[in-house]
Amino acid sequence: MKHTRLSALAALGVAATLSLTACGGDDSGKDKSSKGSSSSSSSSSSSEGGTKPQGGAGSGDAKSEAGDEKAGSGGGSKAETAPNGATGTGGKVTFCKTADLAIDAADAAPDETSGRINITMINRGSTTCSATGFAGVDIKDSDNTSSPIERGQAQPRVTTLKPGDAAVFNLAYDIDTTGDSLASPTNIEVTPPNETHSVTLDWPANAGAIKGAYTDVQVYPTHTTD
Repeated sequence: MKHTRLSALAALGVAATLSLTACGGDDSGKDKSSKGSSSSSSSSSSSEGGTKPQGGAGSGDAKSEAGDEKAGSGGGSKAETAPNGATGTGGKVTFCKTADLAIDAADAAPDETSGRINITMINRGSTTCSATGFAGVDIKDSDNTSSPIERGQAQPRVTTLKPGDAAVFNLAYDIDTTGDSLASPTNIEVTPPNETHSVTLDWPANAGAIKGAYTDVQVYPTHTTD
């Protein structure tokens, strides 16, 4: 009888222990599950909250602004080059034709030792033209020979002539005051710059005698009279 009570008490103790163990396991499982769920939810919201500002409208706006700048830059360069091209095309000027020029020669010596003959070309055409550069010049002598005149050391200047405008170039030489000059010029043959047709002018009657030979005479480039 005593042995039976001890067995019954032992059985009750084991059952109580198992019951307590089972209860502790359920609570532990619930806590772990709750913590895991809470952690997962927090991570998800953090992930969503972090990516929206970086990959959403903000990034798109930055790309859009960069695209606008490129488009604006491209449009600006086209707008800037167009007027220049138009101006270059509209501003083209052709060389003056001999037939459109009234040409004359006159003595313009500054003193008794420096000879100078000014040759004036007036644009009598209806359009603007260019007389820039050196004219071709030959001096004809009384013995019917012709001598080409060399260019002086000078840089051509832009010489644009509107209808009615005049350009001038000159012949320069030293005047022979001895009376022994061997040159007897009668005419000046002039070919305007960048032309092939020439005109023949009379040598100015009051011009001083040429010292030396015709090779000592030099022609200088055209310039405007303004």
